[in-house]
Amino acid sequence: MRRADLDHAFAWSVREGWNIGTFDHDCFYKTDPRGFFLAELDGEPIGSISAVAYDATFGFIGIFILRPEFRGMGYGVQLFRAALAYLGNRNIGLDGVIAQQENYRRSGFQTAYRNVRYQGIGGGEIPDGCVPLSSLPFEQVLAYDSRHFPVPRRTFLKGWLALPGATALGTLNDGNLTGYGMIRPCVQGQLIAPLFADDHATAELLFHGLSAQRPNQTLFLDVPEVNRAGIALVERYSMTPVFETARMYTGAAPDLPLDHIFGVTSYELG
Repeated sequence: MRRADLDHAFAWSVREGWNIGTFDHDCFYKTDPRGFFLAELDGEPIGSISAVAYDATFGFIGIFILRPEFRGMGYGVQLFRAALAYLGNRNIGLDGVIAQQENYRRSGFQTAYRNVRYQGIGGGEIPDGCVPLSSLPFEQVLAYDSRHFPVPRRTFLKGWLALPGATALGTLNDGNLTGYGMIRPCVQGQLIAPLFADDHATAELLFHGLSAQRPNQTLFLDVPEVNRAGIALVERYSMTPVFETARMYTGAAPDLPLDHIFGVTSYELG
């Protein structure tokens, strides 16, 4: 793809009901400009997939969509194979919707856990204890983020934290970062992504701080189901499950502190 081609994929995603971040396009593309693929038939764009290579060991597949009138003809298989070929021997992750999980298993992916999207309403008082993430050195944020993702993602994180309309907050203890979260506008409402914290109390403080930034707006948070404190958090705020995916990998599931991951970053890029 060229950058302009990604607009096709986002438009198709919106028509499918995917709640894509309003300003995600540039950040996604800059993370790995070679990792975005477009299917064309007689010069007409009909499908897309992303296969972002974060480094030589890990990649993530997303934005896999085919226009409805071209499904069931083998074009999706060709797109998926192109993505796998580009990522090669890397451990590859994806978030698979229920209808496609068996197909992904046949391609060598195994389920690690489920991510569940919860919906609620923002509001409340801004609590003490949160600081703007922009006030902290980027290297400090990157180091903390790298503990919660399979590999460091410097290029992605720089673009992500600078997304228009986003608010990012962190928490500190003796100058050490103990958690951070970000909320950004989406096609529908606002999505908190990610939400990383050393413990459930810090996660709730950040959630409360981010929610207070968007009073009376629809909020979403994608919680790994294995994080029981994360599920308890959204239930305390009367959020309800509306969607789910399976986090799947071709290799061993990365050794991540899932009890510190209260909200994943992105269904498209991990």
